[in-house]
Amino acid sequence: MALTKLPKAGLGTGSVSSDQIEDGTIQNQEFEDGTLTSAKLSSTIDLSSKTVTLPDTSVTNDQLTGSIANDKLSNSSFTLNGNSISLGASGTFVDGELVEWQTVKTASFTAVAGQGYFVNTTSTAITVTLPSSAAIGDTIAIKDYAGTFGTNNLTFAGNGHNIQGAANNSLLSTNRASVVLVYVDATKGWLYTDEHNVADLGLNPYVTATGGTVTTSGDYKIHTFTSSSNFVVSCAGACESYSGKVSYLVVAGGGGGGGAQHGGNQRSGGGGAGGYREGRVSTPDFTASPLVSPGGVTVTAQTYPITVGGGGAGSYNGRSNGSSSIFSTITSAGGGYGGEVRIGSPADDPTTGGSGGGASASSGNCRAGASGNTPPVSPPQGNAGGSSTGYNAEGGGGGGAIEAGNTDGQATGGDGASSEISGSAVTRAGGGAGNFVTTAAEGGGGVGPSGPQGTGGAGSANTGGGGGAGRGSPSNPTGGGSGGSGIVIIRYKYQ
Repeated sequence: MALTKLPKAGLGTGSVSSDQIEDGTIQNQEFEDGTLTSAKLSSTIDLSSKTVTLPDTSVTNDQLTGSIANDKLSNSSFTLNGNSISLGASGTFVDGELVEWQTVKTASFTAVAGQGYFVNTTSTAITVTLPSSAAIGDTIAIKDYAGTFGTNNLTFAGNGHNIQGAANNSLLSTNRASVVLVYVDATKGWLYTDEHNVADLGLNPYVTATGGTVTTSGDYKIHTFTSSSNFVVSCAGACESYSGKVSYLVVAGGGGGGGAQHGGNQRSGGGGAGGYREGRVSTPDFTASPLVSPGGVTVTAQTYPITVGGGGAGSYNGRSNGSSSIFSTITSAGGGYGGEVRIGSPADDPTTGGSGGGASASSGNCRAGASGNTPPVSPPQGNAGGSSTGYNAEGGGGGGAIEAGNTDGQATGGDGASSEISGSAVTRAGGGAGNFVTTAAEGGGGVGPSGPQGTGGAGSANTGGGGGAGRGSPSNPTGGGSGGSGIVIIRYKYQ
């Protein structure tokens, strides 16, 4: 009978060697069903210190019970154009460059390489400061979020690196603009590799600024300040004769008109106009006053505080000079107040200022008008007030920007100066009139009362006009008019 099964202990350990098998190898066909299955093996096969050779075939997806995690791979990220992105993450290609878009920016910020920014300048101009350190291939993308770059510009600040090969800031000033910047080297710095709806981005030759009420006249922007504020220059421009240059008009507050307590032959003087100073860039683009100074003012990227001087008080026994107006290195002095007469006191003298106050007269006690252009500047910022010249003379008119106060018995204030810096011809800084004079000087000066008694007229607001003289009685002292407030206007080429 054939041996079909050995007892469990029928073969001792190590009792069968390969040389005891006919060909040295146990073949599948030597098993009953031609296969050595796992069921025919012990639950554990000890292959320690053995070499197992698997078939030279590929592992297919259906042979895996799940996915291989990214972090199990030797390389779990890849790099494109210097930017690393993890497997499974997402990014956006802009003109072949990989950037990750950020939330909308509504204020100035410092950009980071590898990021894209939607920038909203609806409320204000925005400066994007480029990274302080940069390597070749660093990429930044910018897109006008609200289509407002034409109104409130976007400025790129190089932060120590060139932009398009020049050490200047660059400007986006067209609506719907979008650009991609790539850093190249220290010579060229950041270059634009993709531009849409943009002008010449190589250099920005124009001043870019905010502040005051902004209007335009042709290729020029005009900032008008009727109260104290700031003129903020974000870019001074580069490479052209007009770069960094602004024209200006600075008019101080007018002086208060003189008051009177006496009647009869007691006459008070008009207030002097506020100092008038004007400068125009060397390439004329508007008709200036005769007092214009050539060259304008050179500005840099910074904040310039603007002071607009108030008009002086014209109250009886409480007069005051106008206040100074200031822009950068330009200061215009307030107008001097007019002379006054009071019971028990001699006629009170006027004061000096941008333009001087007109003199008062008391029963033949005539006086000289006060000097203008104080402190002195060139061209002069104003003129002297008129003197009182006789027993029945009117008080003198206040000095104006281009004319002294009158003393001829019709004591009008001196006329102011006319300029088109604001886009049309406007005359400012006229002197205040003396008693009884109801004709105003050109330039916003106040007039005197039309009757035997009355308060003087005020100088017009934001002209720097002097206040008109008042006239009262012993029982009813009356003050002069207050001076008009000043104004600051700045003009520059923007396109």
